[in-house]
Amino acid sequence: MPSNHNARLKPSTLRIGRRYRANRLDGRYDAIVIGSGIGGLTTAACLSKAGKKVLVLEQHYTAGGYTHSYARNGYEWDVGVHYIGDMGSPNTLGRKLFDYITDGQLKWAPMDDNYDRFFLGDKVINLRAGKAGFRQSLLEHFPDEANAIDRYITLLSKVSTGMQFYTLSKLAPRLAAPLLGKALNVALPDCFNKTTYEVLSELTDNQELIGAITGQWGDCGVTPRQSSFMIHALIAKHYVHGGYYPVGGASEMANTIIPVIQQGGGDVFTYADVTDILIEKGKAVGVRMADGHEVRASKVISNAGVINTFETLLPADTAKKCGYAEQREHINPSFPHIGLYIGLKETPQALGLPKTNFWIYPSADHDANVDRFMRDTESEFPVVYLSFPAAKDPTYQSRYPGTATIEVVAPTTYEMFEPWKDTTWGKRGDDYEALKTRVTERLLEAMYQKLPQLRGKVDYCETSTPLSTAWFCRYSRGELYGLDHTPERFNQDWLRPKTKVPGLYLTGQDVLTCGVVGAMIGGLITTLAIQGVRGTSLVKKIFIDKARAEPDLQIVTSPSADAG
Repeated sequence: MPSNHNARLKPSTLRIGRRYRANRLDGRYDAIVIGSGIGGLTTAACLSKAGKKVLVLEQHYTAGGYTHSYARNGYEWDVGVHYIGDMGSPNTLGRKLFDYITDGQLKWAPMDDNYDRFFLGDKVINLRAGKAGFRQSLLEHFPDEANAIDRYITLLSKVSTGMQFYTLSKLAPRLAAPLLGKALNVALPDCFNKTTYEVLSELTDNQELIGAITGQWGDCGVTPRQSSFMIHALIAKHYVHGGYYPVGGASEMANTIIPVIQQGGGDVFTYADVTDILIEKGKAVGVRMADGHEVRASKVISNAGVINTFETLLPADTAKKCGYAEQREHINPSFPHIGLYIGLKETPQALGLPKTNFWIYPSADHDANVDRFMRDTESEFPVVYLSFPAAKDPTYQSRYPGTATIEVVAPTTYEMFEPWKDTTWGKRGDDYEALKTRVTERLLEAMYQKLPQLRGKVDYCETSTPLSTAWFCRYSRGELYGLDHTPERFNQDWLRPKTKVPGLYLTGQDVLTCGVVGAMIGGLITTLAIQGVRGTSLVKKIFIDKARAEPDLQIVTSPSADAG
């Protein structure tokens, strides 16, 4: 059994951001951002470039939210970033936005042409980059389904176009919502907010093809019969041209964004635990810290998630006045998850590790797989996801020579770990550790089945549960993707940046969609909601001026390339 000493673990040595002390705060701020996830950092950086002094407060010991990395025992892992699409061209929306908020300092490394590999029982499907490669990947296994595959690919573009209207609707005045809703019904394709399974069933009755098309359902945490086709289509189209990985690891995101925030006079503080949003005369005027210190600003922006914002940070009477109790009935937290972080004392090349993600499914019927697991958590996991960060990052060997890392993610139930919910991280007792050991062994075995050369090679592993996520990221049920991405969720017009509380805004994945780029765009539209008509100059700087400049691609393809 590999080493696993969670009870004696010390916090990671990888820290991004400054440690909070009340006396380190620098005067009055124009805006306060609660949480340093990518949505919050995007809003903070955009406001900083607009001349605002922004304070970002992060309760974790390192900044970045789900984009943070941690280092332990001579290895480094990313907790939430495994690959990102649309980074190969400087002209995509996501790439332009990243270049803007990092001043072009964040670089990208391409994954293998075969970026995703689906194991659907005994069938193996390799998704290849590019529209032609993507189409051929499916045709190889389903030659009689060319018409359905082509119609599906056409739908991806239709949904992507419709998403532009949906995103802009988040900025419309609340009073215009009824009229806007009618306009959206006309502008959006019919498939936009049906369930994924419903849409695909209209294209084909081949259930195995549907299982292959939906092989990335873990990227939103909702199975085909439950998920909105909108989120499925956005994810699939996002990766059509392949996957990319941040050079230097996921922590480079926060590491390259924070200087932009600091240039505007702001800062990002860690160990900065916000307990309350201050409300005076019905307006948000600042926050109260765990040490009792109050910080004032005319704008408070919550990147802590909708549920945390309304149920934990806001006074109960304020949340009630907003009608939150009724709205809460239409949203739910997404799937909780288990993370397994593995270290090996050989290079990825020596171990034969690819730059390809593995998705391991018992069968192509994803909903049935999940239903079975929910009834019996000792049964086979509905999906086991493998990512190989040390192979993807061309600079990893310069930081941790002669080693490799693997990250394993699998869905679970909160109820498995709920008996220990009131205990302290690292001190949850022998029964909890025994449960984690059983889970670890099951996940390792799933990995060995696909990579048998790794047996006996694992030097270190560490397992996180939904309670770990709740402890470090404040998602109380261990959810990875904020709110569930169901059709009902996307019909909630109150999920927008500007709340009913003057001075209080929301940002991040709950405003729009999950994923790094989805949360970033959520951060951008929050900025636009705050800036109003002044936001047009921001859009011009990011998208119009950037397109004219057409900067060189910052893609690193080998360890010898300049990582900057």
